[in-house]
Amino acid sequence: MKILSVGDPHGNLKKLKKIPKKNIDLVLCTGDLGKADLARKRLFENMELKKKGLPELPWDKKFNQAVSKEIYDSSIHVLKYFSKFAPTYSILGNVGTRMMYKRYIEMDEKKQGFKVPNLRREMNKTKNFNYVKNILRNINGLKIGFLEWFTDTNWVQDFKPSNYKKEMKKAKKETEHANKILRGFGQLDILVCHQPPYGYLDKVSGKYGAPKHFIGKHAGSKVILNYIKKYRPRYVFCGHIHEGEGKKRIGETEVYNLGVAGYKIIDL
Repeated sequence: MKILSVGDPHGNLKKLKKIPKKNIDLVLCTGDLGKADLARKRLFENMELKKKGLPELPWDKKFNQAVSKEIYDSSIHVLKYFSKFAPTYSILGNVGTRMMYKRYIEMDEKKQGFKVPNLRREMNKTKNFNYVKNILRNINGLKIGFLEWFTDTNWVQDFKPSNYKKEMKKAKKETEHANKILRGFGQLDILVCHQPPYGYLDKVSGKYGAPKHFIGKHAGSKVILNYIKKYRPRYVFCGHIHEGEGKKRIGETEVYNLGVAGYKIIDL
């Protein structure tokens, strides 16, 4: 079985089209299908302004509508592109999450005053595309686990967001849930997750515009690292920290951070 694993596409069809797809039986994606360049730039700009005590740039109706359109349109282009070649399985990552759930869509529409596109609905309509979340799939005899993106408590401790208490409370719940999911997976052939394991292919640099106080820190997950050490999956495919693109070995496990639209082909 020939498997193509693809790193966070972020709507980069130009790069994706260069990936060889001949005789591919299965496509696995590490999330972040669409691009969120507008939101990312504004977020980092406001972090720097806040540190300097200056007024932050607004997230007004016009700007939020442009952000939603950018994420939705680019996500749709990517999922339709890959599903033409082979059955495609993708987790979500941290881009476009609020477009996946009716309750958030309705909440955002009421708050922002414009119609928010429903990404989940389009995913469900696309033939050969499978959105997978915290689930174990047996595909042609291979055990493949798909873990959704979550905030690990170690990230909150290290990066110290301004709303620390709120983020830590949320992270504790998400970390406990992720731990439970991974224990349920047990031994896998392949783990597909969004963030890398802590200390491996996860160091933040200034390459993609991260604020200065992020640079040099490890942004991976200790929960994922502990799972790898205990259960030793054959392969782990991840993304999220794009500057960490590369390969590392943890014991018997080959870990690939596939960066932005990077790829790895394996034959199992």
